[in-house]
Amino acid sequence: MEWITFLILGSVAGVLSGLFGIGGGLVIVPILVYMFTAQGISPEILTHLAVGTSLATIVFTSINSVMAHHKHGAVRWPAVAMLSVGIVGGSVLGGYTASFLSGEVLQRVIGVFAIVIAVQMFFQLKPASHEEKPVGRVFLGGSGIFIGWASAIFGIGGGSLTVPLLSWRGFPMKIAVATSAACGLPIALSGSASFIWFGMQAEGLPEWSLGYVYLPALIGIGATSMLFARFGAKLAHRLDQVLLKRLFSALLLIVGINFLV
Repeated sequence: MEWITFLILGSVAGVLSGLFGIGGGLVIVPILVYMFTAQGISPEILTHLAVGTSLATIVFTSINSVMAHHKHGAVRWPAVAMLSVGIVGGSVLGGYTASFLSGEVLQRVIGVFAIVIAVQMFFQLKPASHEEKPVGRVFLGGSGIFIGWASAIFGIGGGSLTVPLLSWRGFPMKIAVATSAACGLPIALSGSASFIWFGMQAEGLPEWSLGYVYLPALIGIGATSMLFARFGAKLAHRLDQVLLKRLFSALLLIVGINFLV
């Protein structure tokens, strides 16, 4: 039954990733938290385990997404390179920060973030875009540190942070989304590696865990998320995006409030 649940979760995360371009972390983390709670895993580590596992699954969806965007020539690789310099260090720092937070505090932090994203999606809040301007290495590197740090704590691919940043700097939306997708891979790789490292000595981990990454969930979610991300991308061109985002924002709001109370 556990494997079936992970396969279904991967399917849902993949579809949402294709529909909204936000990655599946915002869905994977809460559901894994509920599943690990039902399994009786210690409250002190179950949220860390959910975040680390989510980051590891994003490796699969990122590879698929990057290949698709690169095929259309939409990725600004110089910007990816400059952002990634900061992202790698920032995501390791995020894993280190999370290791010092209690499970309850980490869950509340994620709850606040889910509510913020829910409000942003419901009201379609976006930074004012300008004409595209050259961006320096220091700016992108510094931004990458924050994006990597926050993404590792929240267990996401960084799209909800990177896309607004690049849009604000004047990148066309399609270019911003594609470049953000490419940045998701270094976030996932370095972030999941840091959760593996900092979780190696954690007590109470379930069998088949590698640090704060639960391998059965990683395999099950990864197996279906890549396939269904393409399906979600096709649906995005057929369904009302505004209505879908508002429905999804309502779900995130419920999750966020539940995490806080």
